[in-house]
Amino acid sequence: MFQKYFADLKQEFSGYSPAVFTKDLLAGITVAAVALPLALAFGVSSGADAAAGLITAILAGIVIGLLSGGSYQISGPTGAMAAILVSVVAKDGLQGVFTATLLAGVLLVLAGMFKIGRLVTIIPMPVITGFTSGIAIIIALGQLDNFFGTTSQGASAIEKLFSYARLGFRPNWQSLAIGLFVVAVMAFWPKRCTFPASLAAIVLVLILNHFLGWQVAVVGEIPRTLLPASRLNPLAISLSSLTAVAGPAVSIAALGMIESLLCGASAGSMKNEPLDPDQELVAQGVGNILLPFFGGIPATAAIARTSVAIKAGQRTRLTGVIHSFGLLASMFLLSGIMSRIPMAALAGVLMVTAWRMNDWASIQYLFRRKLRSGIIAFLLTLSCTVLFDLSVAILAGVGFSCLAFVVKSVDTMEVTVSEVDPLRLRTHGITPTPQHENVRVVYLSGPLFFGNIKAALAKLAEITGADVLILSVRGVPSMDASAVHALQGYCRQMQQKQIRVCFAGTQNAVREALEHGGVSDAMPDNCFYWSADAALDAISTMAPLDAEPLGQSM
Repeated sequence: MFQKYFADLKQEFSGYSPAVFTKDLLAGITVAAVALPLALAFGVSSGADAAAGLITAILAGIVIGLLSGGSYQISGPTGAMAAILVSVVAKDGLQGVFTATLLAGVLLVLAGMFKIGRLVTIIPMPVITGFTSGIAIIIALGQLDNFFGTTSQGASAIEKLFSYARLGFRPNWQSLAIGLFVVAVMAFWPKRCTFPASLAAIVLVLILNHFLGWQVAVVGEIPRTLLPASRLNPLAISLSSLTAVAGPAVSIAALGMIESLLCGASAGSMKNEPLDPDQELVAQGVGNILLPFFGGIPATAAIARTSVAIKAGQRTRLTGVIHSFGLLASMFLLSGIMSRIPMAALAGVLMVTAWRMNDWASIQYLFRRKLRSGIIAFLLTLSCTVLFDLSVAILAGVGFSCLAFVVKSVDTMEVTVSEVDPLRLRTHGITPTPQHENVRVVYLSGPLFFGNIKAALAKLAEITGADVLILSVRGVPSMDASAVHALQGYCRQMQQKQIRVCFAGTQNAVREALEHGGVSDAMPDNCFYWSADAALDAISTMAPLDAEPLGQSM
């Protein structure tokens, strides 16, 4: 892994020049402008503070960016991760978040070393779309207090929402006006303008509020240090503290894996450069192991910042490092200004971000095409994300998708029986013989597995008057242990009746499964042929079958 990393790094910086550095520099500054308001907003929305979000973006851009499995990944705090952290902060406090982040980092490193990242590619599209939309809802619900200037109680976004019935809902109209103003600016900001809409909205709010003098909640002091007072104490790490946050750590690691690898897949296609998923997970793991010791929250690769970097002309991973130094400069030079940003303004940024997080194209595709299983998987994953957590949502969504696939696959298996046509034999250069009269060719298509093997065998049992059965399985892409075991028993039963069974057109994986399952042992001589015609051609040379005792084992 490390040899490949250094080889990729050498290739990435081959021919590096001042002109290339200029492109990285401009792209890095552009990304920093986009990342600044998001880092502040995600830090606050996570239950930590704006400084935690800023520190996370700075360190993740440097550490994860340099170790990344691609030259284009820009990592930092994200809305999806912030949504998970709210309940962790409410239950275990910031120290619990720091400990969970450390443990999640270790899990990510292990996932990369054991090449588990490839599992992300098997998560169905409706499930990914569902949990993304669920996270968007959690982000929006979590910002109601800041957006409306209200007060709620509860650890989760749902609990906070229902607490309004008990506490009352009395909006602060000044906060609401600020939030709506930010939403309007971001919604109608010209797309051709290179200046980020979110940063423009924050700047305009600061100017307006300076003259209006509204008394609304603001971000507060932002320390000019990468070692704030609130950070993970190494001496406080113990087995009990790790055990207490094991569940959230798994969710953080799972989300970090999914977000980072999906970001890499999307951005990789934009830049026509593949991502090394295992190296990326190791990079994410190392970054998240270090972040808690500096007071940072979990980081992942962020598609918004990564796509901005690519579109701005990014060439190497130095873009992420430059973006981090831009944020670091902002911390020291603009902390006084950033401390006066209204919380409602950041809430407005997050409301728009939550809306844009949804994969509307995929959602419209599912509902317009009326793909029922996809719609159910989407809604189930969304609901579980909002009501429970990411781990439950992914398991529920993937589990339902697998069940739906199995149910559909039961009906896709087709069994067609054909007698031998002498004209066809002559067409293929085969001389018809009396032995061909009692041959049946059975064409099977579709996967054979526990759900449909009994139905397939029932159709085979309806065949009468045959001395030889040629099972053409070219259309069978896979076969599970239940199907192999059932076919092995079927072949032995046919041998008892002195009926020969041959397999034609077996794919390599299917033939290997049949041989390992003892199917070939149930029939004498060769029972595998390249095609049905090859089996028909060999009919005249096949020796008569001798019945074996029913009790003979494999």
